[in-house]
Amino acid sequence: MAALDKWVRWALYEGLLQREPFRYVDKQVMTSQGLRQIRANAELESDRQARPVRFVSYEDYLLWRNVGLRGELPDGTPDPTWRGRHAERNAAFADLLISTGMRLGEAASLLVCEMPPQSGDRGLGGVHLSAAVTKRNKPRTVFMTRRTCRAVHHYIEIERDAVVQRQLSVGGYAAAADVVTVRGAGRLALTLADGQGSWPLSKIDPQQREQLRRQDPAGRPGEPLWLWLGRDGLPLRPATWQSAFWRANERCARFDISVAVHPHTLRHSYAVHMLGLLLRETVRALGGRQDGQLTRAEVKRLLIGNPMRKLQLLLGHSQESTVYAYLDVLDEAQEIVLSAMAHWDSQVAVLDRVAVTGP
Repeated sequence: MAALDKWVRWALYEGLLQREPFRYVDKQVMTSQGLRQIRANAELESDRQARPVRFVSYEDYLLWRNVGLRGELPDGTPDPTWRGRHAERNAAFADLLISTGMRLGEAASLLVCEMPPQSGDRGLGGVHLSAAVTKRNKPRTVFMTRRTCRAVHHYIEIERDAVVQRQLSVGGYAAAADVVTVRGAGRLALTLADGQGSWPLSKIDPQQREQLRRQDPAGRPGEPLWLWLGRDGLPLRPATWQSAFWRANERCARFDISVAVHPHTLRHSYAVHMLGLLLRETVRALGGRQDGQLTRAEVKRLLIGNPMRKLQLLLGHSQESTVYAYLDVLDEAQEIVLSAMAHWDSQVAVLDRVAVTGP
């Protein structure tokens, strides 16, 4: 529709059309600059059917992860016939997706220096996703649980380090071409070697991130800064993760486990589970006061903590309405409606009784 609208404006300007072929309406939308009025094409079908949201329960996810990625049997015992590699790396990557809601390309292009430390007062690690790696160039911050953060650091310190050291011992990185050597790496910027200054992470796209190499003691290009590495010590691309998930699905199918998971399934699963948690927290806050009265600060906190708006920001969607689809698959949403109806019914009963008996 956007392409057609641009074509119509051009055709009118060139005199190829005498009038607009579509009907337009004015709408008020909230933007980063405040409330703005825009023209929208009214011919867009408002009742078109969206694709159903595919998600898995967390229990089903754990079964799929342990059997498909870790090579366990359905009863949780080790499978002696398992010949897979990088089980802990693949499981940590899947945990990262379901606990943060990151898209495949966002999680796959992370750098080691972007990982938050394991310790933190709040128990949550924040990862800032820059505009250079996100969809539609919308930067955002996501948070991972302490358990997921610990699993990723465990991969960095053991499995990833073993791969890097093996490649360094055989000179696997010495002959690398088209690389950018980095002398220092922080969570916001890189310090380039040979006095070339700094490079903000917000300006480095995934293709450029693959070229980043840490400078070794001899001043040569060393290990990649890319977080997820293959057996050859080189960055894993999104297509490789797609293949890993496909193999995990095949393995689960052999055990008659009817759970098929794809990277975007875990993003939807995060959205559904997080929305349920946010709604419950909001309802708990509303019902926390015995007198039913909220202070000004509490009202402000609830308004700012709008669960739908919060989920929109966590997922990086442009419109809040995009996340409404998750309400349709959220069990808690029906429970909230039924609870509200029951509360309303009790109020009506009291009023009705007063009306009959009199004050």
